[in-house]
Amino acid sequence: MSEMSRAAVAERAARAGGDLACERFREPLATETKRTPVDVVTAADRASQREVIASIRQAFPDGTFVCEENASPSGTDLATGNSLPENGTAWVVDPIDGTGNFVRGIQFWTTSVAAVRGGDPVGVATSLPVLDDCYTAGPAGVSRNGEPITVSDRTDPSRFVVSVSGRPAAPPVAGALVTAAGRALGSTRRLGSLQGALGFVAAGGLDGVVAPVPHPPWDTVAGVHLVRRAGGTVTDVHGDRWRPDSTGVVASNGAAHDRLVEIVRAARARAD
Repeated sequence: MSEMSRAAVAERAARAGGDLACERFREPLATETKRTPVDVVTAADRASQREVIASIRQAFPDGTFVCEENASPSGTDLATGNSLPENGTAWVVDPIDGTGNFVRGIQFWTTSVAAVRGGDPVGVATSLPVLDDCYTAGPAGVSRNGEPITVSDRTDPSRFVVSVSGRPAAPPVAGALVTAAGRALGSTRRLGSLQGALGFVAAGGLDGVVAPVPHPPWDTVAGVHLVRRAGGTVTDVHGDRWRPDSTGVVASNGAAHDRLVEIVRAARARAD
């Protein structure tokens, strides 16, 4: 099947999973915690993941999946760990990126799907169902709701609006980053969904995203591909080309990218 078809399948699956989760949005839901008290999971996460997998299987019945939640229809078909298979095609799924927002009734959360081949994305989609937006990237380009998008053209860091992302397990470096970015940039946001923030960079609403610590592939792969296809730059915290096993994410419109890297480096040094 072509790369264009994989992008279409990713979009269909992201929309299907997101729509199912949206049916349970702002409904009473029991939560379970993972690594920290604010790192939560719900039955909606697991149901959305099952829906995404079922949708993909309509076109790829033997697909390999790398998913956030440890569950699947068969119970045996998910790749283990956070790494992507080096060979063949796999599907990277985050059924609800921003579950913390989801359980509090905050509209900013996504369902993200990426098809990767040999470890590289070939078709991705990030759906924000409450906002009725879907970002998609494939060989034909990158779009939001079918309309082409591109990163912003701002060049002055003092005018940048940048999202600061820190996983719950890393409050010292996240706090240092908020302080450093607030001093050097026009404005900062903490949005609660890295995939959603990367989509905003791809569409030009944000000028960058800085995430100083490692993130698993379901939090990153789709959004990184969106930014790159939209003309932006994505590196790790050292300024090297970002890969799924990289330390942190620095994404930007490409202008003043080195300045964002410097800010992240300084924040990490202060937190050590």
